[in-house]
Parts: sequence; structure tokens; C-alpha cells
Amino acid sequence: MSELEQEREAARVATGEQLAALLYHPSAEVLLALLDNPALEEASLSLLLARKDLPTEILEEIGRRKALLKNYSVKRALVFHPRMPRQHGIRLIRDLYLMDLVRFSLTPGVPAELKRVAEEQLLARLPQMALGQKITLARRGPGRVAGALVAEGHPKVVSIALNNPYLTESQLLKVLAREKLASSIVLATAGHKKWSSSYNIRVALVRHSSTPLATVLDFLPHIALPDLRVLASPGIVAGNLQNYLQAEIQRRSHTTKIHPEKKKAVSD
Repeated sequence: MSELEQEREAARVATGEQLAALLYHPSAEVLLALLDNPALEEASLSLLLARKDLPTEILEEIGRRKALLKNYSVKRALVFHPRMPRQHGIRLIRDLYLMDLVRFSLTPGVPAELKRVAEEQLLARLPQMALGQKITLARRGPGRVAGALVAEGHPKVVSIALNNPYLTESQLLKVLAREKLASSIVLATAGHKKWSSSYNIRVALVRHSSTPLATVLDFLPHIALPDLRVLASPGIVAGNLQNYLQAEIQRRSHTTKIHPEKKKAVSD
């Protein structure tokens, strides 16, 4: 019997310190034999999965063994392993607890496909979440989830989600592009220091039918003349607002004729 075969046989029956030493064995064959050892408990398996250099075939084998995956900590360690096989990741991510899903979706280096799966799981669970969980997600969750929470319009959640560091302008613009929005969303966005200073957000708010007239009038002087003309086109905004847009366009055009050298400054 070769030395490798002896080590494989030892791995199947080892206990105590001998088993602990085998967790760091370089041979994939020995580690596969170790998985058959009935003395391999949760703590030892977690130490094995903590190895960043663990061969992919070991991860694949653990992912195939339902008996090993009954333990949540093992399942979580497998999902978070940097060498986790894609097919097992897609399947096991769905079983992660809420905050582990959040942590996984925000972990640097996670493949975009797996991050998207985690975010979709969070989005799918939103309808069943308690308010406290939504507040936690609004504060610490990924940008897509924060955007979805803004769109829900709960007054206690919207303001927190707007402060989420992962929320992007494009995600918020998708929310503001919805035809029907709760007034809490529009008011919170219009009154937010960061987002109300964004030019594209201002245009989206001027365009939205739920934005109060006073807010629109505050934003109009800061909208570029070409965009004002687009907004004033038929069917873009309500009829009463078109009058204000046309008045601002005429005022801006009149100013440009009087002071042509200020044309660029006025339009910006």
C-alpha cells in the first residue's frame, strides 16, 4: 500500500489531534476521504472550509452531500468560500438568512451573477418582512434593495433608504420614472440634501405629476433651457404646469436676447 493510500485510510478513521492535522493536508484525495469520516463534526468541517486554498473538488463534494449541508454554518461557509462552484452557489444562496444575504451581496469580489441572485432573493422576501427588518435593509442593504424600499413608500423607511450609501442615481431615477408614486417618496426626495442637488433627479421631479407645484417652481430656474423645452412638449407634464414652463422659457429667452453674452451661463 502506497503512502497516499495509507493516508487516505487514516483520514477515514482519524480522531482528535490526528483528524485536526489532516484538515490541512494538501492532497485532495486525502481530504475527500476525510469527508467520509464519521468523526468529522461541524467545527472541524468549518475549519476545513476556512481554508482559502481548498481544492474546488472538495467544495463540490461538500455541496453534493445533503447530510453535511443540514448544518447552516457549513452551508454559509461554503457559500462564502471564494472558490465556491457557481452551480452550488446559485442553489445555496437561496437558503441564507437575511443578514447573511446582505453581507454576501456586499462582499467585494463576489461574481456579479451570484451577487444578483442574492439581491433578487432579498427583493423577493421584501413583502413578508417586518418593518424593523425593512429599516435595517434600508440602512445597510445593497442599492437595488434600497431602491425597492424607496419605491414602497413607507414614510419610516423612505428617508432611511435615501441615505443608503449604495443607492445610486440611476436606481432612484427608476423609482421616479414610475407613473404612480406615494407622496412620501416625492417629498422626501425633493427635500433630501444630496438627491435634490442632482440635476437629473431635479428633472425627474419636475416631470413627475406627484411633485408639488412649489417644489417644481423652485427647481425650474436650475433646469437647462433645452430640457425645459422638452418638458414643455405636449403630454410630458400636466397642462397647468406647461404654463409655468412656457413662462420660464420665455423669461430665459428674453434674458438671452438682452444679454447674448450670458447665453451659456443662463442655459447651464
